[in-house]
Amino acid sequence: MKNILIIGGSYFAGRIFVEELLKIKEYNIYVFNRGNAPLQQKLVELRGDRENKDDIKNKIPDLNWDVLVDFCAYNPEHISKMLTGLKGSLKHYILISTTSIYKNGLYLPLSEKSPKLTAPQPELGEYADYGYHKWLAECRLKEECALKGIKFTCLRPSIIYGEYNYAPRESWFFDRIRDEKPLIIPEPGLALFSFVYVVDFARILIKSILNEKMFDQDFNVASGELVSYAMIYDVLKKITEKEFSTTVMDFEKIINKRIALPFPYDIHLLYSGKKLQETLDFKFTPFIDGMKMTYAYYLMVQRAKNKNHNI
Repeated sequence: MKNILIIGGSYFAGRIFVEELLKIKEYNIYVFNRGNAPLQQKLVELRGDRENKDDIKNKIPDLNWDVLVDFCAYNPEHISKMLTGLKGSLKHYILISTTSIYKNGLYLPLSEKSPKLTAPQPELGEYADYGYHKWLAECRLKEECALKGIKFTCLRPSIIYGEYNYAPRESWFFDRIRDEKPLIIPEPGLALFSFVYVVDFARILIKSILNEKMFDQDFNVASGELVSYAMIYDVLKKITEKEFSTTVMDFEKIINKRIALPFPYDIHLLYSGKKLQETLDFKFTPFIDGMKMTYAYYLMVQRAKNKNHNI
């Protein structure tokens, strides 16, 4: 049995990853986080704060770790504290990064070689530091793993959707359909996006563990489909089998009404997942199929809420 240490792992993509990992039964699974969302699975949950060096040193067992999967390193200090405080040996460090590390570019889709951010992005408000600090975390990981003889892999997912998603993305559309509110079509609706279904992401992660083809490299995780608002609405009609109204709205009106759409309406978020697909020979779930499963999960949650409300 291999020893795997997961940092974070109790929400969304991390939770799906743990569920998929448990099906394999090849790993002793240890999850280290603050314990806000217990997994209640057949694994070892370690409660601690990664910001605290003593928690890392004293609450994570001294073992020969085959792989560490880090879902919540948001700056270079997170990497340094983990590698400094972790006892035992480590073979492979997998960092969950993000495609937000890239500068906006003219040549799309953006590949792993596209220019990276060189400073925070004040225009993003509270998220100004996110992409830049993630890039710095990647750089720190590469430096420290080289010094310590640890193999690394950086996975940069595009927009993740699917079961357990706590961000108001696909649920924004589902809620409006449920509440019989019109869906907004940005005008002109030219923005295109790259998505990845959360179960695909979890399976890619599993295929990456101790995989020599993935060592000391970075990969975008994005399916090849180009998704627009118009495509999303077409998919919604097919999977919900419901009629819903739409409202065409120009950018100025969207801004003036302070409507928080789930995805940008004026820029492309397109990333190439070709390198990963070729390395792992991985076939992504079609967007319509992933959304169908996501909607089924949404309905299950809604039924549970209604049942509890009626008790």
